[in-house]
Order: sequence, then C-alpha cells, then structure tokens
Amino acid sequence: MTKMSSDNLETRSLLDELRDFEKGGLFDLGHPLLNRIAASFVKAAGIGAIQAVSREGYFTAIEGSGLESPGGVTEVTIGGKKQRFPDLKGESNRKSLEALVKSTGKESLQWGLAAGIYSGLTYGLKEARGAHDWKNSAVAGAVTGMAMALTSDDPSHEQIVQCAITGAAISTAASLLTGIF
Repeated sequence: MTKMSSDNLETRSLLDELRDFEKGGLFDLGHPLLNRIAASFVKAAGIGAIQAVSREGYFTAIEGSGLESPGGVTEVTIGGKKQRFPDLKGESNRKSLEALVKSTGKESLQWGLAAGIYSGLTYGLKEARGAHDWKNSAVAGAVTGMAMALTSDDPSHEQIVQCAITGAAISTAASLLTGIF
C-alpha cells in the first residue's frame, strides 16, 4: 500500500464511506451470485426485524390505551396462525424481552431467506438463460413461496402448493408491471 492511498483512507469522511457502500454492495464473497444473496438476505432481515418490532409496539400501545383496532382484532393472522409474540407478557421483563428477541429473530430469518432465495434464483436464471424475463421471476417466486411455506410450524401439501402459486403470481406480475408505473 502506498503512502498516498493510506492517507486517503485516513481522511475519508463517513459520507464517502456510505457512497462507496452503495456502489460496492455489502459483501465481497468472491462471486456476484453470493454477494447478491448475502446482501439481499441482510437487507430483508433488517426490514423483517423492524416490521416485527413495530407491529408488536403497535399492539402494545393499543392494549395499553384500552383501545381496540377497528375490527376488534389486536393480532395479525397469517396462514391461519396468529402472529403475536408468545410469552411477551411473561412473568418478568426478562422473559418478555427474550420472547421479543426470539420472535424478531425468527421473522428476520424468514424475510432474509425469502429475499436471498428470490434474488439468488433470479440472478442464476438470468445467467443460465441469458435473459431476464417473467419466466425467471415466475420460477424464482414459486421456489421462494415453497421455501416460505416450509418455514411454518406444520406445513401441509396444500399450503406449500398455494404459497408456490402465490409467489409465482406476485413475482410474475411485478416483473410484467415493471416500468409501467
């Protein structure tokens, strides 16, 4: 390393680092496919964590104020399962915090898994087929939907098929509508 480049590193501002971060991505794992999967996983996992904690904050505020949401429901039902943090109202604050961290981690992992699988498949299919079109999106959406169904507590055959069809449909629609709006 030359003297000039080491001086440059010492005088770089935080803004310079953030600009390079956006250009170069989060990781350099030696292959663009791995970089894309890892970056997508980390970004989506962060979004999943924020969503999970925000949702629980909302429910806690509603319950604490004595108000209820319009339908009287203070829980989100996804796939027939109520999505509240179990044991959040535990025997102690420590137990409540542990339940919050555990549930947030699980949801972050699910969001990251979905993003990593989808991003990796779309990139891999584009490289293999030489084209980025709705077909790649449909296959990636279907496989991602199946993977998400398998993360549920007791996945059934019907649930896996429904999630695959839904994933393919949403992904294909998004691909076909890109650039229209």
